[in-house]
Amino acid sequence: MAPTATFGRDSEEKTKLPADRSGIDGECETPSVSSDGEDRGTWGNHMEFFLSCLGFAVGLGNVWRFPYLCYRNGGGAFLIPYVFFLVFAGIPMFFLELSFGQFAGTGPITIWRVAPLFKGVGFAMVMISFLVCIYYNVIISYILHYLFASFTSVLPWVSCTNDYNTGDCVEGGHVKMAFEIYKCSRIGGDYSNGTCFNATMNATAAMMNETLQNTNFTRVSPTEEYWKHFVLQISDGIDDMGGISWSLTLCNLLGWIVVFFSLVKGVKSSGKVVYFTATFPYIVLFILLIRGLTLEGAMDGIFFYIKPDWSRLSHPKVWMDAAVQIFYSLGAAWGSLITMSSYNRFNNNCYRDALIISVSNCATSVFAGFVIFSVIGFMAHEIGVPVGDVIDQGPGLAFVAYPEAVSLLPISPLWAILFFFMLFTLGLDSQFGMLEAVLSGLIDEFPTILRPNKTWFTLAICVLQFLLALPMVSQGGIYLLTMVDWYSAGVSLMIVAVTECLVLAWLYGCDRFFDNIKMMLGSYPSIWWKICWKVITPVVLLGILLFTMVNHTPVTYGKYEYPDWADSLGWLMAMASVVNIPLFAIIALVQAKGTFMERLRSVTQPTSEWGPALNRDRDLDLSEPELNEKGVPVVDIVPTDEEKVDLSKSMERISTV
Repeated sequence: MAPTATFGRDSEEKTKLPADRSGIDGECETPSVSSDGEDRGTWGNHMEFFLSCLGFAVGLGNVWRFPYLCYRNGGGAFLIPYVFFLVFAGIPMFFLELSFGQFAGTGPITIWRVAPLFKGVGFAMVMISFLVCIYYNVIISYILHYLFASFTSVLPWVSCTNDYNTGDCVEGGHVKMAFEIYKCSRIGGDYSNGTCFNATMNATAAMMNETLQNTNFTRVSPTEEYWKHFVLQISDGIDDMGGISWSLTLCNLLGWIVVFFSLVKGVKSSGKVVYFTATFPYIVLFILLIRGLTLEGAMDGIFFYIKPDWSRLSHPKVWMDAAVQIFYSLGAAWGSLITMSSYNRFNNNCYRDALIISVSNCATSVFAGFVIFSVIGFMAHEIGVPVGDVIDQGPGLAFVAYPEAVSLLPISPLWAILFFFMLFTLGLDSQFGMLEAVLSGLIDEFPTILRPNKTWFTLAICVLQFLLALPMVSQGGIYLLTMVDWYSAGVSLMIVAVTECLVLAWLYGCDRFFDNIKMMLGSYPSIWWKICWKVITPVVLLGILLFTMVNHTPVTYGKYEYPDWADSLGWLMAMASVVNIPLFAIIALVQAKGTFMERLRSVTQPTSEWGPALNRDRDLDLSEPELNEKGVPVVDIVPTDEEKVDLSKSMERISTV
């Protein structure tokens, strides 16, 4: 018989099982435990894991970034590089992390027992997720502010009559007239009843248009002024942080309360919440799409979105935009995928999950584009400007362009409530995944201290991040938030991803990793994945990293340019996570024994504790099962010492009879 996999433990007589352990979804599983025997918990069923991963992958970027990238990079033609990088980088990394986490059954720090020299990669993942969680919840507080403000008969961002409005504010329905008045004033005329009168010169329409070719008319919408002057109460720059916005502070506190109670019991509680938070956005997107398609001008917006510009495919930046969007959208290298899959049943089909979730995530991005552009097309038609003049990305889309478009709809408060509640649920799912990576990573690394006090530790992390976010809800907070967003998960995240892929594919080895996958799924994956993990995916990730570094520009917010000290602070923030990789490598080498080469060999090999979390999963036979003459797998069960004694007594009784 072929040897069993003992993962460094003393060999002993063990029960051998057939290699095929594919299992059935929904089958009961005992809670997974760490190697010290403590209860980690597990998903209630497969659907909880699936929805958690889907909710984490499908985030705010699918709604407020992808549609803009698609329009800017050639419309429908952008889908070609998008799908290309999905196949060669996105899905391979997604499958790699799901199978990695599921096999080891532990968090993103402890899992680096696979190669202790690179334990710092796990700490870097946790640090990146920790930093992003701080400002991500502030974005959720913006969403909550707009959500609560939508519970009114008239949306508060539709008029220019508020105390905070400026003289440049022009309401959407009057933009055409405002532009005509502006044009008339530029040539010294008087506008009345739709006509421009000029007492000093008989300016013809042709002369007027020629004169205005070199003029710029800037319309400031009431929605933009509501966002800047009421919600943010924005200051002049990061040097002027100003006072705290108590409305945003309370919204941020509410966001953390929701997050805490959703994660207080780990996956046992968050697994129930995602049934709503992961599915509700799809319901709202479908409702908004149906409503959007009935609006005048909607098809102009959709055509603007999907119209292919094949010439754009010759621009390298288009391909890099697609690669970066795929990478960040699927959420590799944050530690979240490793964490969520670590709570799976050992024989869960993570290969199937990786394919379905990755494709669903990208399909959601495309679908969201139709929703956004149908309403944006209606808005452009209503205010009489091109679609390209009103579309935006990020906060500009979520808090300026789309709210203004919604305000033009009948029963506008209803659509605003649906839209912002959808964004709230999208943000929560991503926040769950990142924060769970932080919590599980640290609890699994320090189980004796933290696991018995998990509730208090979760509360402490939430309170700490709430306090760290207070400067971000000040009048200058948007500048700080933008800086943290710019640097915390850019180059550093790419370095972590490249290191992770190279270590598993080359140092640990694809052959060993394929054996691990076979233990879980019952069969080896296609050689295609080995080619991707060893060659294609690392090359793509290195390309994205180099492109990101070469094309890096200092942080900006709109037209505001940050001082040099802010740029330096941002780089220190980026390096705060990456520095863990060499730091813990040095610590591992110092703690090892022997000559330098002996130490190096020691810390680049799996430890004796590496392997599946459950003891019964560590003893699986890696070989093909033996078959009897009828082709049925032979199960060779070796009795324990107690069973041998019982069998001996039974034989004595039989011989006596």
